[in-house]
Amino acid sequence: MNTKTNLTPESWQYRDLNERTPSLSVMADTLIELADQGYPIAAGTADLQHSNGLVKFANAYPDRFVQFGISEQNMVSAAAGMATTGMIPYVATFASFLGLLTCEQIRMDVAYCAQPVRLIGHHTGISMGFYGTSHHATEDISTMRAIADLTVVSPADGAQFRQLLLESANYPEPIYFRIGRGHEPAVYSENEQFQLGKAKVHGMGSDITIIACGMAVHGAKEAVAELNKIGYSAGLIDMHTIKPLDEAAVLEAVNHSRIILTVEEHNILGGLGSAVAEIMAENPGKARLKRHGIMDEYALISPPQRLYQHYKLDGLGVREIAEALL
Repeated sequence: MNTKTNLTPESWQYRDLNERTPSLSVMADTLIELADQGYPIAAGTADLQHSNGLVKFANAYPDRFVQFGISEQNMVSAAAGMATTGMIPYVATFASFLGLLTCEQIRMDVAYCAQPVRLIGHHTGISMGFYGTSHHATEDISTMRAIADLTVVSPADGAQFRQLLLESANYPEPIYFRIGRGHEPAVYSENEQFQLGKAKVHGMGSDITIIACGMAVHGAKEAVAELNKIGYSAGLIDMHTIKPLDEAAVLEAVNHSRIILTVEEHNILGGLGSAVAEIMAENPGKARLKRHGIMDEYALISPPQRLYQHYKLDGLGVREIAEALL
């Protein structure tokens, strides 16, 4: 067998699913914190307790943790059942399975029945890199956004995810969180405050305002800094809650900027860009819109960093897209 590979040493850092930094590492810690405070937290996963770090919660609260095995649909239905007993269940697995494979169970057992289940899709977007198309999740925002009474949240980093997790303990509706693989660079400090349904506005630009979510926020923030350095007026909105969308923030940007650029690690159809386009279509302003992300195709198979560069989702790539528009 030919075992040669053309992967560079840099790319090998993405091989081990058990490497956990920011977003994944805060999940168990935050759930333990909530449980310690008296919230009736329960947690479950589909054979990924080591990959997503929930083994730590399992050790702290073994009677509140369920390892469902590779049975994602049963996990979601069981979580809905737990919620009917007064528990607040948080269930986590790969976003490619949670946001697509379990769509029917999320729709019927969770959202339709108005159960406060927190669905955490991790390793989202193209962060699984060379694990292939079956493990890429570039359609989950679109799928989840179309389900009535389901909140959709895409945190930028671990600090933001932690704050939104804490807030979710008192949130009345079911939530779908989409988070990365744990290698996302930090955007916020641990003391930053966020609110579900309220965008984090980093300023409006008279030339261009970028609206981003998830891992794309870091690249967009870098791009905005560089654009301002070379004389443009650029702003940034972190739209961490995609549904319900902060319409007021979008309309403020539309009335302030010449160009709105949405950036997301997702198919441009049905995701953040589409949500913003819907608002702009019903509230015409002076701005024109450009959606940037995966251009309605199955993502290539490659190490994540190479994919982010290829799809221009890093700082340099977002800046190039913005400059071309300007």
